[in-house]
Amino acid sequence: MLPTIGSKELVAWLPTLLGVGPGDRVVIPSVCYPTYEVGARLAGAEVIRSDSLTALGPDRRIAMIWINSPSNPTGRVLPVEHLRKVVTWARERGVTVVSDECYLTLGWESTPVSILDDRVTDGDPTGVIAVHSLSKRSNLAGYRAGFVGGDKAIIRELLAVRKHAGMIVPAPVQAAMVAALTDETHVDEQRARYAARRDVLRTALVKAGFEISHSEAGLYLWATRDEECWATVDRLAARGILAAPGAFYGPSAARHVRVALTASDERVSAAADRLAEPFTD
Repeated sequence: MLPTIGSKELVAWLPTLLGVGPGDRVVIPSVCYPTYEVGARLAGAEVIRSDSLTALGPDRRIAMIWINSPSNPTGRVLPVEHLRKVVTWARERGVTVVSDECYLTLGWESTPVSILDDRVTDGDPTGVIAVHSLSKRSNLAGYRAGFVGGDKAIIRELLAVRKHAGMIVPAPVQAAMVAALTDETHVDEQRARYAARRDVLRTALVKAGFEISHSEAGLYLWATRDEECWATVDRLAARGILAAPGAFYGPSAARHVRVALTASDERVSAAADRLAEPFTD
């Protein structure tokens, strides 16, 4: 395991730090956190959006594949069988698997599984690493506190490069991380807050004519009115409700919006009240 300056920094620079560059390809989910693509492009690599291993074929230029379960923004959870297929496929081709697991502790309707679970890797983490963040689990966003774990050879390489690049997590932040990671009480308390907000917002969105897709885990509700996402954003903004347009996360997501559970209880309640107002053109 290696502490990182938050998870976003690692996501953005990981391809570069692992020597991925021009001529290489990085696979990312078709709908996903934008920084996966940013990181690949910073390294000069080509980006492929795909959720199908079969569609990738025998491409030998693929150097890295990102998976994200639970997903940001969709909240989708990948089952053990799918994770095993990804790891097997990647090992056969010498491809590094990177799993973004920042929302792993926030399962609602299903239980997320780490890519490093023995049921996935058979106890062998070769070629596999997992990224974690304390900003979601423990609300330590301002601390810039994350970590990556898995294949010892990859972690050793990252340590060697990162310390020379000045990517060193200050000791007080590491101490705070240890305190947070050895305490589950605050995690359970925060989960209960998110669960209550989720119930309020989900009920209000459905009553307002939205369909909720996936969203079985994570900090967001992936919602659609089956219209162009910018139109939905405008309708919500007119009610003083901010949502992220699905187009931010990939071309195929242009009819969804991402609604976060991170506002205060009072603001979530106010949003629910405003959603009760009729949606008219």
